[in-house]
Amino acid sequence: MILKQLNDSIEFIDENLTSNLSLNEISNFVGLPGQHYKKLFIFLSGMSLSEYIKKRKLHFANIDLLNNEAVTSVATKYSYSVDGFTRAFKSWSGYLPSQIAEEQVLISFPKLSFSISTKGGTDMKTRIVEQPAFKIVGVQKRVPMQYEGVNEEIEKLAQSITESQRKEMHDVQNIEPKEVVNVSYDADEDFIKEEGDLTHMIGVLTTVDNISDQLDAINIDKSKWIVFENEGEFPKVLQDTYAKIYSEWLPESEYDLADIPMFSFTKFNEDNKNVAYSEIWVAVKN
Repeated sequence: MILKQLNDSIEFIDENLTSNLSLNEISNFVGLPGQHYKKLFIFLSGMSLSEYIKKRKLHFANIDLLNNEAVTSVATKYSYSVDGFTRAFKSWSGYLPSQIAEEQVLISFPKLSFSISTKGGTDMKTRIVEQPAFKIVGVQKRVPMQYEGVNEEIEKLAQSITESQRKEMHDVQNIEPKEVVNVSYDADEDFIKEEGDLTHMIGVLTTVDNISDQLDAINIDKSKWIVFENEGEFPKVLQDTYAKIYSEWLPESEYDLADIPMFSFTKFNEDNKNVAYSEIWVAVKN
């Protein structure tokens, strides 16, 4: 089911390359939450959604230029200024747009097609947890999206938490997992950017309604969660587990992802601070 939705989205993108597509338009068309569609795309294809859309636009622009369409009209067709189009096209192809018809150059960028690739079996230890409605409350800020290595801006966020904020989080924490969690959401949807920001929160789970203004809150509906347990080198094993959830578990799972942010917590080994036990909580619909 997930693979069909992804391949349907590729057709939808191709049919709408001359419009200013948004992430919401694509994800709504295929019936997947935008936050999860974007991550599925990058983990399965190895490139960002914005990069794929840009290169498909430039591929078709190349064909238009071969057909002797004017550079100005081709740039406008694919929502570029002439200067922006010239720079993007030269960076992608190595040629100026004005050279294409004269030198009969065609640079191809084939349409993606998603399929399951059977790999060596990897055990993923999971459990199912039913949760009532709750809040994640804590401290948050906009940080750069980063899929590998330690995110320095998240480290700075952790260091910025005051003793008063820590005390309130400790006092209101009343639902499992009774750990300090990390949750990222509200990622940038601007396809012009190759990179972007998202909101990252460090907080705790609570059913308490009376939260002070010193903490931010994310409201979470009653839901079912698949909990992925992992242990090893931090942050590599945690990040690898996120990737496997999208690239291996989800495409073959009977579950549909809920439009709820994932969250995780990490407990470091007292004898080796490079090793940690982590859990990733993933909300599902069924």
